[in-house]
Amino acid sequence: MKFPTLLGLALAGASINTHADTVLGVYAGAQVWYAETDGTFFDETSSDLQIQGFNFDDETQGSFYVAFEHFAPLIPNVKINHTQLATSGTTELSSAFTFNNEVFDIDASVFTDVDIATTDFILYYEIFDNDLFSIDLGLNGKRIAGDLIITDDVSGLQSEESFSGIIPLLYSRVEFNLPFSGVGVYAEGNYIDIDGNALSDFQAGIKYDVIRSLGLDLTLQAGYRDISIELDDVDNISSDLSFSGLYAGVEIHF
Repeated sequence: MKFPTLLGLALAGASINTHADTVLGVYAGAQVWYAETDGTFFDETSSDLQIQGFNFDDETQGSFYVAFEHFAPLIPNVKINHTQLATSGTTELSSAFTFNNEVFDIDASVFTDVDIATTDFILYYEIFDNDLFSIDLGLNGKRIAGDLIITDDVSGLQSEESFSGIIPLLYSRVEFNLPFSGVGVYAEGNYIDIDGNALSDFQAGIKYDVIRSLGLDLTLQAGYRDISIELDDVDNISSDLSFSGLYAGVEIHF
């Protein structure tokens, strides 16, 4: 058999193998993330807007996701990713601060409690996909909802605001796998900067296939993730918050 014929058969076999893996696939994963939090938030309804930086404790955050991939070329794949961002801390105010019509005096010691949940609804296409290299591109509708509470440590004065909204982002993912090793590296990003709202969610990591079989793949992950939430008057709340740190995770594919 001539070499061109052998090469053609090999390429055809590789193509069939790659296609078979994506006829119908489900990915599910979870991550534990130790994040450092920085930034501020404020109430747009206040007559005198003050920008007050807050102190936040480093906290362990969690996220989980599920993705559905299929063979149909014109129908996008679907990924849903939920992340919980909760932190708190104590700050001595550098100036008087008004939040939801409650005034907190200068030099007051206040306890701030932030609880934000984000859910990504991602539609994406596999632009390129084989066992060594893949590129995904798509659109993300990120629903963000949160509760913000400020409490004066001495007087007990407390003020609370809630907000929610859906913001569109661009989505991309790139992955490289080392042949015959089970080791790969990847980077994933979501980003938008529009109408004063700038949101980003980037992560990069390394993965290792613990189990790889016809029925089930089990993969361990480790990496770094950075989320930035800059909101402009979403339900009267504006913010400039960032969450960043190392994470570990696990993913199954069947």
